[in-house]
Amino acid sequence: MSPNALSEVVRLERTRNYLQSGDISKALRLWKDYVHRPEHLLWHDYEWGNVHWYCCGNPWEARALLDTVMQAVSPRSTRELRQLVGRLDAIWNQPSRRTSPREG
Repeated sequence: MSPNALSEVVRLERTRNYLQSGDISKALRLWKDYVHRPEHLLWHDYEWGNVHWYCCGNPWEARALLDTVMQAVSPRSTRELRQLVGRLDAIWNQPSRRTSPREG
């Protein structure tokens, strides 16, 4: 991301009471790691849950936070973040994942 976008993210984390420093980059990293997981692990999460989400973060909550951030920053920063998130969403929406538990 550009320095301007990063400074907006830092400002957002400082001014929102529901965010802490680093929350947005952690959300992006969590979503990235989740969409790159093998499908059999995704099914395991769906069938039995993932106990690590309690300590390490829920990827779906992370993705929702990224949507919120994209609405709170400038249009230019939104485009940059949307491009990053869009690449990850494209991985998630690949044809082989169309039968994933999320999409039933």
